[in-house]
Amino acid sequence: MRVRLYDVAHARAGDKGNLNTISLIPYDPAWYPALCAAVTPEAVAAHLADRVAGPVVRHRLNNLAALIFVCPRAPEDTVTTSLHLDAHGKSLSSALLELEVEVEVEVEPEAEAEAAAEAPGGLG
Repeated sequence: MRVRLYDVAHARAGDKGNLNTISLIPYDPAWYPALCAAVTPEAVAAHLADRVAGPVVRHRLNNLAALIFVCPRAPEDTVTTSLHLDAHGKSLSSALLELEVEVEVEVEPEAEAEAAAEAPGGLG
């Protein structure tokens, strides 16, 4: 199934010199394996090609069910010298959430939670 990241995750962005970092955290941890498979460094680099100047590195934070993307910027594109309207790159989190990816989900997480809540002895 095809999903837009905005619908299944939230993101935060920051900058350190010539690097931008973007954290991607699914609303439901059950989506984490699907996002790990679908949101590759190459997909992020292609989606953010106008702001990324080199290979994107992805770090998996399995205990937190989160992904961190480290995106290099051009050497002359620092916070104090950038000609972009968003010199700090804070809007990159919103830009990443617009990415649509193909995911394989055996059971949709929301449906699984509803089934658990309705089951005898469940949460509901």
